[in-house]
Amino acid sequence: MSHKSDRSKAGWSFTGSNGDFRLEQPDRSSFLYFPLVNEGGMMSSVSPKLHGQVTSGHNTFLTPPISVEDLHNSRASRNFWVYVEGKGAWSAAGNSARQNAAFYHETADDSLLEAGLLWHKVTRESKELGLRAEITSFVPCGNDKVELMKVVLTNSGTGELTLTPTAAIPLYARSADDLRDHRHVTSLLNRIYTSAYGVEVQPALSFDERGHRVNHTSYGVFGAADGGAQPTGFFPVQEEFIGEGGSLDWPESVVNNLAPRIGEGGGIDREGYEALGGLRFAEVTLAPGQSHSYVVAMVIENERIDVPALMEKVGSAAAFDALLEENKTFWADKVNTVEFHTGDHAADEWMKWVTLQPVLRRLYGNSFLPYHDYGRGGRGWRDLWQDCLALLIMEPADVRSLLLNNYAGVRIDGSNATIIGQEPGEFIADRNNIPRVWMDHGAWPFLTTMLYLDQSGDLDFLLQEQTYFRDTFMNRCKDRDTSWEPGAGSSLRTAAGEVYTGTILEHILLQNLVPFFNVGEHNNILLEGADWNDGLDMAAQRGESVTFTAFYASNLLDLSRLLITLKERTGGDTLELAEEMVLLLDSLRQSIDYESIPAKHELLNRFYAAAPNKVSGVRSVLKLEEVAADLARKAEWIFDHLRRNEWVESGHGDGWFNGYYNNDGERVEGEGAGGTRMTLTGQVFPLLGHAAAPEQIPAMISAVERNLFDEKIGYRLNSNFGGIQQNLGRAFGFAFGHKENGAMFSHMTVMYGNALYKRGYVKEGRKVLDSLYSLSANFEVSRMYPGIPEYINEEGRGMYTYLTGSASWMLLTMVTEVFGVKGKLGDLLLQPKLVQEQFDGEQSASIKTIFAGRELKVVYTASGSTEYGEYQIHSAALNGAEVTLQRVSEGAVIPRSLLTALPEGEIHLLEVKLA
Repeated sequence: MSHKSDRSKAGWSFTGSNGDFRLEQPDRSSFLYFPLVNEGGMMSSVSPKLHGQVTSGHNTFLTPPISVEDLHNSRASRNFWVYVEGKGAWSAAGNSARQNAAFYHETADDSLLEAGLLWHKVTRESKELGLRAEITSFVPCGNDKVELMKVVLTNSGTGELTLTPTAAIPLYARSADDLRDHRHVTSLLNRIYTSAYGVEVQPALSFDERGHRVNHTSYGVFGAADGGAQPTGFFPVQEEFIGEGGSLDWPESVVNNLAPRIGEGGGIDREGYEALGGLRFAEVTLAPGQSHSYVVAMVIENERIDVPALMEKVGSAAAFDALLEENKTFWADKVNTVEFHTGDHAADEWMKWVTLQPVLRRLYGNSFLPYHDYGRGGRGWRDLWQDCLALLIMEPADVRSLLLNNYAGVRIDGSNATIIGQEPGEFIADRNNIPRVWMDHGAWPFLTTMLYLDQSGDLDFLLQEQTYFRDTFMNRCKDRDTSWEPGAGSSLRTAAGEVYTGTILEHILLQNLVPFFNVGEHNNILLEGADWNDGLDMAAQRGESVTFTAFYASNLLDLSRLLITLKERTGGDTLELAEEMVLLLDSLRQSIDYESIPAKHELLNRFYAAAPNKVSGVRSVLKLEEVAADLARKAEWIFDHLRRNEWVESGHGDGWFNGYYNNDGERVEGEGAGGTRMTLTGQVFPLLGHAAAPEQIPAMISAVERNLFDEKIGYRLNSNFGGIQQNLGRAFGFAFGHKENGAMFSHMTVMYGNALYKRGYVKEGRKVLDSLYSLSANFEVSRMYPGIPEYINEEGRGMYTYLTGSASWMLLTMVTEVFGVKGKLGDLLLQPKLVQEQFDGEQSASIKTIFAGRELKVVYTASGSTEYGEYQIHSAALNGAEVTLQRVSEGAVIPRSLLTALPEGEIHLLEVKLA
């Protein structure tokens, strides 16, 4: 085996303190890709061989849309060719038939990846040719839909080299829908223009689901050599560039060094062909050690591109370098709002990439990266609230308005819109008008809002007014409103036709009260379309989600306590609710028997009949204490019900909660002749809230360790159920150990760790989080760049990198649980749960974060033991001045007023002594 194959096992390593890392021979690991993106809507991905895609949305791909398999199977890439006089064609990107054929031979190129916060550089060298290429890629911050690439060619040999360079980037220039559907026909729409610096395509029409529309979007590839020199010719048509029998990885025009048909200055247009950003640059002779550089820009614009203005802005090496530095600063500033310092520098640097991931999901949604080859962009309802968890820590100033807008997606039946539009507060029922309800959706908004209230103390937010979403679906998508028409608007109206608004508190209560009555035959909340696990989507009639019944119950109890706090803080003792909602607070009028499933259904149907996609507009004034008592009664009933009926006794002396019932009404989890069936999700939510009694927790941890923990891949999402479970969900059609069927699904693993920390099981929680970090960072197995994957498969490979809600939960857990920097209705609560190995050699650990609108650096220093449970907060000093701490059972509180009195725009030092 050659030395190159051996080196493919070496992992990446961090090279500084800003998340920068390097990886030798990156092209010897399949499926690697890196995100390049900006706030303006440019979304790119790039692999070590410069495969990937460039797009600004589902209907506007500059390069061909790809899936992860295309990273190694497609011949199309951001290629940059060099014809070396006397030696032939070589790809600076590593994408030539000759280089691919020699890939496992000792003559293969050497390559090195260096990357940082959204910049990517690959250096490739051919010892045989004595030629080195350094290609740096990034998307400039700001609103321009541009990706830039700088290529530096260096003579690394001992003799002169005469080179003819050619950039060759396929210009797909249309919707992803056209990749298979009328691929050739849509190429006939292409209008291809050449100018002094490159090739531009503006198709005449767009053929996609929106209809046959006149197209205005334009796509281009432009470039310049050292000193701004223009290309000497152009290859705008793909088939002419590759030649008869040729291909993108062995094109005739390069291999035979043919002169382009269109010469310097361009000005010749073509129509009706697959386009190529083919730019031929002047022949150059390099002495040993001499370099020559080229800048290439890939652009998507709403109209024809102003090429002179573009090239003035980006078309030189100096402009490229300045924009790159600006970009590095932009992303560093965004990520470094939260920084960790522990005894493990690599883990601290890894957390920078985790911190970036929620931002990436906000920008990409759940699409437009190679593994995420589905959807048409945007985020779903759950994503809105999960991503806000991280934003509350990273960008808290923006969150209040986001939360307020999000609540406009709630329907009066307690369900919600499932697709989020591009504008704040814009909602869509679902793709193609599919009637579907995820039963967990109503539970997340309160969790996120409660974090906001704790961080801010802004109880007035609960009394803000917001509209409700309305469309043709009603009664949790079981019925259609035949009176509703799309032109009627998407806001709920009163019987008089006026837009109805209710408080945020009303929205929250509605989302948590309706599910309480929407139960199946075992008196747990119906699974409906699915819950958090989208793969449990085939039990809509009789399926029940016990795990989210526990979540809703915890919400009801926390809401009950919040109402009492609201009374204490505001002095008010009433709240107003839509009169129809009072039905759901049954104990205020006529209590029903919660053991009676028919009674619950009858009450819910009365509510649907009272609010049939419209309301009267009349509000009832209710006593806060009475509403709080009703919520607490419901919560306690569920806790008792779950502990009595859903606890699984194990023959090993431990136990766990059953999480589900299938569509045949059968309990899903337990020990039987077919083996043990257990889900991690079913344990997380009883632990995360109040459903799991303290005495049950050790048994649950024991059962998880025995049934779900695997040294190779971590904490599995479920044990092996066997069979395809057609009565539960598509997840069980997946091979066991992959995706939602028994893989290590990062989101639920992190939430399990969070729950353990919350319940005081710090050593166990630490093991969970550390397993995720260790698995992700073990490049030899995970084969992924720094960060958290969506899941780790049976072989230990990290899958679906970058876009995962688990990053928000990891960041939240590190800040609020591990470092214990959290809010308590606006005040700062310090409750560190650091363990020995997280302190450095000076017995310190620190975090920089934002609280009360101020940047704080909280430094914990231990004078004695650094083992959790053996230290307590002894004292604290803020900017050198001792702080009087308010001692509470869970830690120490610093009043918000003390922090808001500090000047803005500075980092304030909070030194906390542990003893």
